[in-house]
Amino acid sequence: MPKLKTRTIRLHDVDNVVTAKTTLTAGTLIAEENVVCKDTIPSFHKIATTPIHKGEYVIKYGQVIGAASKEIQPGEHVHTHNIEMPTHKKKYSFGSDRKEMDFIPEQDRAVFQGIIRADGRVATRNYIGIIPTVNCSAGVARFIADAFDKENLSPFPNVDGVLAVVHGSGCGLADRGDGIEILRRTLSGWAQHPNFAGVLLVGLGCEINQVETLADLIPIPKSTLFRTLNIQTLGGTSKTLSAGIEAVREMLEKANQVQRRSVSASHLVIGLECGGSDALSGITANPALGAAGDLVVRHGGTIILSETTEIYGAEQLLARRAVNEDVGQKLIDRIHWWEDYTKRHGMEINNNPSPGNKAGGLTTILEKSLGAVSKSGSTNLMDVYQYAEGISTNGLVFMDTPGYDVVSVTGMIAGGANIICFTTGRGSVFGSKPVPTIKLASNSLMYQNMMDDMDINCGLIMDGKITVEEAGNNVFQKILDSASGRKTKSEILGFGDVEFVPWQMGAVL
Repeated sequence: MPKLKTRTIRLHDVDNVVTAKTTLTAGTLIAEENVVCKDTIPSFHKIATTPIHKGEYVIKYGQVIGAASKEIQPGEHVHTHNIEMPTHKKKYSFGSDRKEMDFIPEQDRAVFQGIIRADGRVATRNYIGIIPTVNCSAGVARFIADAFDKENLSPFPNVDGVLAVVHGSGCGLADRGDGIEILRRTLSGWAQHPNFAGVLLVGLGCEINQVETLADLIPIPKSTLFRTLNIQTLGGTSKTLSAGIEAVREMLEKANQVQRRSVSASHLVIGLECGGSDALSGITANPALGAAGDLVVRHGGTIILSETTEIYGAEQLLARRAVNEDVGQKLIDRIHWWEDYTKRHGMEINNNPSPGNKAGGLTTILEKSLGAVSKSGSTNLMDVYQYAEGISTNGLVFMDTPGYDVVSVTGMIAGGANIICFTTGRGSVFGSKPVPTIKLASNSLMYQNMMDDMDINCGLIMDGKITVEEAGNNVFQKILDSASGRKTKSEILGFGDVEFVPWQMGAVL
């Protein structure tokens, strides 16, 4: 726990940098470190507390976050102008931090008011989904969904909405390989999601991703209402629109018959996301979410860590928590795949952090990753999944996704996430349908400035008004409330209609 009645935050005894709580002008004495600022230090940025010679490691969180690209004196601003990526070999001690789990007995586990499908799956929302096979049928899917505005949905109060899951792919790609396989796996995962009471699959007719082929690949649960339409077969837009509206209207009648009932928190599958991060994300919001995630796991539920490019440099910490060597190796294999993948495309993983991250005090991907990994809490890593692969393991799992928020969340929802918890320091405006998103602010200034978007202010941790554990309890309760049907800020604002973005790989032909 950082000392709060100070000008700076020290995260570990061996660190040679500390973080400024507010902007500090040159000449300011940092009494707790016995250092005088040589530069103006922006809020949440780093200050050297000892001499750091060129080539020496910069240490934060007790871990390497970079190497000095020039001589750095105590009191100097430490950022992109004097830090570079280090060359150091990481050691992977698979399972060395694995621990015995302290699960809550089943009879004592928390509950939420969920929707139980006929086959036993549990939903947190109740939508009808219209899924186009290709961007060419996305317009018609949107037209069908638009026909069910608030007025037309008013006779169906137990239905949360009709959602067109539009996307920009489905044709102009190879009919085999990673590109089409990932797209189909993503669409299949969404079509099977328990938050959809019914699904209408809409094809054009001449696309690579044929509606009949996709339908055959989707193991639709028996309790899900399912129909397919093909625009060219039906004779065009108007006829498909009429058929689609009629199909959805029939689904609404049945979908409206649901009731919420008490179910165990073991049915929670929480997707963990961070976007628009700042240097406080890894000190307040992410650790608070990690504490909440530990509670979810103790109550028998599942949490999904993702964004492989944003655990880079901290993957060794996760590997130590792997339940066995095979799981740890699966994680490291994904890291090596990304190193090769970015190299082939003339990039490097340290192209991340973004400009906004850097303005918020983050300098290298190593620093960002060390903060991002704290979202995962402290429990054992139980398994590693491919993008959009269905999650079948309880506890902490990892899904291989890009760091781009909307792509990452799309994959986790395909995997079965029924709540998304999204931490942000700069103020990301994001929401998802058919799964609610809870937004956690890392600092009070941004929370006050963007209260319409933020659900929880984790900046209270830095303000000294609440502990990480207390914030984690608050997040856990918010998860239960949201899973029970209480709308999040992003739902109230109406986000989620354009946030479906599958990971696109391969050439566009």
